Amino acid sequence: MTRRCDRNRKRSKRRGVYCPIHGCYLDSISRKYSLFADKPEHLQQRGMKRLSALTLIQSYTAIPLTGEWLEDFWCQECQETTWYHVCRYENPQLQGGKYHYKLSPAPESLWRQASGVIQPGGNPSVGEFTRRAARNINYQGVRGFRLIG
Repeated sequence: MTRRCDRNRKRSKRRGVYCPIHGCYLDSISRKYSLFADKPEHLQQRGMKRLSALTLIQSYTAIPLTGEWLEDFWCQECQETTWYHVCRYENPQLQGGKYHYKLSPAPESLWRQASGVIQPGGNPSVGEFTRRAARNINYQGVRGFRLIG
């Protein structure tokens, strides 16, 4: 028979994400930005064979990378925030949680693989006229256009 206190321990535990510099617990201050692969090289870097990677990219334009994301963390020791590339690995030897997290500072090239991130140069499918009109502070509607004639 299980004791009452054992039944109440079904709540999730804190993720074991620790500062790679100080070893203290990191607090998340952003949402997770999941990553995807849109080039065969991205899949090859993660251990997939070249032919398999080419076939997958040809079949599906973008493949979500499970267990990898970008996230912003606050370190109590550093007193600053840092964006990290987080990789989650299963580790059956761990006592508290069943996952082990590997953190590395997020390089700029990885931001191009993240979903839900606003592109710094703007949406490439939007024309220059629309981009300029959107930045215009003194929007006057139709009166803002000068007719030539």
